[in-house]
Amino acid sequence: MTELLATLQAALGLAPASVRQTGQGALPSAFAVTDLASASMAAAGQALAELLYSQTGRRPEVSVDRRLASFWFAGSIRPQGWSLPAPWDPIAGDYPSRDGWIRLHTNAPHHRAAAERVLGAVTTRDAMAARVATWDALALEQAIVDQGGCAAQMRSWAQWQVHPQGRAVNAEPLVHWLAHSGQRQKTWSGSSARPLAGLKVLDLTRVLAGPVASRLLAGLGADVLRIDPPHWNEPALEPEVTLGKRCARLDLHDLEQRAVFEGLLAEADLLLHGYRADALEHLGYGAEARQRIAPGLIDISLNAYGWSGPWCNRRGFDSLVQMSGGIADAGMAWKAAQQPVPLPVQALDHATGYLMAASALRALNQSLSDGQGTSARLSLARTAKLLIEHCPRAEAEPPLRAEEDGDLGLLQEQTPWGPARRLRAPLQINGTPVQWDCPASALGAHRPRWW
Repeated sequence: MTELLATLQAALGLAPASVRQTGQGALPSAFAVTDLASASMAAAGQALAELLYSQTGRRPEVSVDRRLASFWFAGSIRPQGWSLPAPWDPIAGDYPSRDGWIRLHTNAPHHRAAAERVLGAVTTRDAMAARVATWDALALEQAIVDQGGCAAQMRSWAQWQVHPQGRAVNAEPLVHWLAHSGQRQKTWSGSSARPLAGLKVLDLTRVLAGPVASRLLAGLGADVLRIDPPHWNEPALEPEVTLGKRCARLDLHDLEQRAVFEGLLAEADLLLHGYRADALEHLGYGAEARQRIAPGLIDISLNAYGWSGPWCNRRGFDSLVQMSGGIADAGMAWKAAQQPVPLPVQALDHATGYLMAASALRALNQSLSDGQGTSARLSLARTAKLLIEHCPRAEAEPPLRAEEDGDLGLLQEQTPWGPARRLRAPLQINGTPVQWDCPASALGAHRPRWW
């Protein structure tokens, strides 16, 4: 993990430093996914350590439990007497086309409707498979995207390297930093125990990287207010990613609710958003408008396929980027399988989430020093490049040991869905516990206001 962490430190503008690792085992994959999990968490921990050093003169030791980090990349909540809904729509998944594999992402109702406008309505996977089989993968991918849907042809890493979007992503930094002209004088109101106390984080992110970032910030004491559209739901993910947050809804097409949003934004210290590159601009909240409403705002964003190139505004998710960028193809070769083999967890989402949190902490440290607002842009596709190039599989590493309650530090949590237990945090910062002030909640459960 040492070399990978050094790469992340350089991308984040952090001083070189070691992070202690505990725990053993690795997730089974064509790539060193556990190294990516540990290193991305370690980078966030180090960014916090630098913030604490700037504010208190004390630089705490940071450690990461590799085994727990792997489990958190899969999911941290363990329901007691109830079950999480199925994570995938029945027809989502990989299908053989006439000339290769393609993945359909249909979890959101409007994305399924887009796929069915191209392929026709179906009720079973077999029926969908029969229709996909009549198409060439590239033509079907483009047809579904043109309808506002989400699909990805399986490409090899070599094919992605010469694809126009692959070339564009290769030219982008892992973290793209942009300084703003606006300033805001802010004093630190936290403590070693709760370093982000008093920090207002407006969270406009959804599945899955952005919510991971804001969950960590909430665990460090930030006041995180998540805003979703009126009809958006994530039933399989809400118990996992709303931990420590308040969740409200606003319709940004409604004038009165836009005014509420602008009031929230004006008071926010940090904005997280994961919309497509042009989505906020179409709503009238482009980068200049955001800084006009909230001068000196820290603005951290991500998208799926990068911030330049022909696909920069394309809808995408972790599983689609794995198909487009060569990861599923590499897994298929590693496993000697007859179908795509993705990563064992949504590692691009989770790792990018922790890198977003690290970017936010780095930007906050800078803002407390000089009042300068900063933007940072990240993407799932650029994290995929990091994984492929810096995380070769370690053949000698033992497989991850199965979960055993006694060594996971499970904490009881009463959620709206029923009782649950939560794994203890893998990231340990000496003197700064990562802990959440409130349990997970349903989307839209709170009013859109700061405390």
